[in-house]
Amino acid sequence: MGKIGLVAGGGGLPVLFAQEAKARGDKVVGFGLKGLTAKELEAVVDKMHWFEWGQLQKALFALGIARVNKVVLLGKIKKTLIFQNEKNLDEKARGIFKKLSDKNDYSILKAIEGALKKIGIGLIDAADYLGGLMPAKGLLTKRPPDGREEKDIEIGSNMARELAKFDTGQTVCVKDGCAVALEGAEGTDETIRRAGALSGGGFTVVKMARPNQDMRFDIPLIGLLTLKTLIEAKATALALEARKTILMDREELIALADRSGISIVVI
Repeated sequence: MGKIGLVAGGGGLPVLFAQEAKARGDKVVGFGLKGLTAKELEAVVDKMHWFEWGQLQKALFALGIARVNKVVLLGKIKKTLIFQNEKNLDEKARGIFKKLSDKNDYSILKAIEGALKKIGIGLIDAADYLGGLMPAKGLLTKRPPDGREEKDIEIGSNMARELAKFDTGQTVCVKDGCAVALEGAEGTDETIRRAGALSGGGFTVVKMARPNQDMRFDIPLIGLLTLKTLIEAKATALALEARKTILMDREELIALADRSGISIVVI
């Protein structure tokens, strides 16, 4: 048992984490961004603090007052939010950003880790709580990948691993051995939409973790919204990396994939 600070971005994952932590007897203090973090989180945590984008100094002060010594970072924050809202950063956040050699995800998160460490707070691995949502190797849907999709999965997985090394994205879309779209700052769903527009459908999506993925900073995730995007873009197969990807709403997601004829395999 303990007290955990939950710094939450968008999506339902922070809510799931809070529920699991509470079930284990931990107290959870939530720290959310207005307009981004799900309001449902407030009903799950023991106490909730809300901030505007860029209020880092205020957030660090609130963490100290809450007397938490361990924090988990969870939830989606689009890179475009960082680029489009630099003017809203407070003095503390601007100071950190100025020292960065680049604005890749890991560089930003490592800098935030350093700021937390200075006030005696360490980051913990959310995977210790959410490991049950990370599927092992195997076929998840009724339909296995066909021969063409298997080849595209092999090509896509190799490309995605190389792409992830540069901290630019984790998703590659492949059709007939050709890379149709590589993930950039826009995120997974927009990459899939772009692949659908460029290819006319019939492509395979591969999502891989970074080499030596630090689960304290980022856990690859697939949920219903991403699957619905696959369907709209007319993708036919999805491949995920075993034990390194969270699968949200698993039963509902697999049932929808089966109805839509999409093959999902964990590699």
